[in-house]
Amino acid sequence: MIKALIFDFDGTILDTEGAEYQSFREVFASVGCELPHDWWTSIIGSSGHMDPYDLLAQMAGRPLDLAGMRAWRQRRFRQLMAAEAIRPGVTAYIAAAAHVGLALGIASSSPMAWVEGFLVERELRSHFPVIAAGDHVTHAKPDPALYHLACARLGVQPHEAIAIEDSPNGALAAKRAGLFTVVAPNAITRILDLSHADLLLDSLADLPLPALLQRFS
Repeated sequence: MIKALIFDFDGTILDTEGAEYQSFREVFASVGCELPHDWWTSIIGSSGHMDPYDLLAQMAGRPLDLAGMRAWRQRRFRQLMAAEAIRPGVTAYIAAAAHVGLALGIASSSPMAWVEGFLVERELRSHFPVIAAGDHVTHAKPDPALYHLACARLGVQPHEAIAIEDSPNGALAAKRAGLFTVVAPNAITRILDLSHADLLLDSLADLPLPALLQRFS
C-alpha cells in the first residue's frame, strides 16, 4: 500500500535547472568559453562536483573577476526564475495526495535553505512537512541516503512510497533506496538516459495521481 509521495525539488517541482543552465551559459560566453553540456547534465541532481566557476577559470586560462561574475549570475538567475511557474501537474498531485491521505516529502541534493526558500516563496512550504536536503546527509544523489532519510522521517518503508524525479541521478537514487520511481523530465533532462525509471511521463499532468495509484491496488 502506498502511503507517501516523495518529490525531488530542482527540475521536478520548480524548474530551477533551466535558469541555472542558461545563466551559467551566459557567464561562460562572456569570457569566450562554452559551458560543456555533457558535464552540466552529468551533475544534475547531485552535489560534491566541481564548482562551475572553477571550471570556468580553468577553461579561460587567465585571471577572472569571479566575485563579479557570481553576483551578475545570481541576478540573472533570479530574473529568469521570475518567469518560472510550478511545473505542470505538481499542484494537482499535492491536492490529490491530501485528498487521499498520502504523506508528502521532498528529497533534494540541494541545501535546505535553497529548497525551503523557494517553497516559501511559491507558498508550498506547508504542504511538505518533511524535507531531506543535501546538507542533511554525507552523500547526495545518486546515493540512496536522501530517500532513506525522507522515508524514515515520514515513517514509511521505501516500498510504501513513490518517488517523483526528473533526472538520471535522482531516479537512480530512488531505485537504489527501493522506491517505485516516476520520472517527469524537464527540457534539459528529457534527452538523458532515464532508463532507471519505473514509469516515464512527459509531464505529471499526463497521469493524474488517482490513476497512478490504481497501479498499486
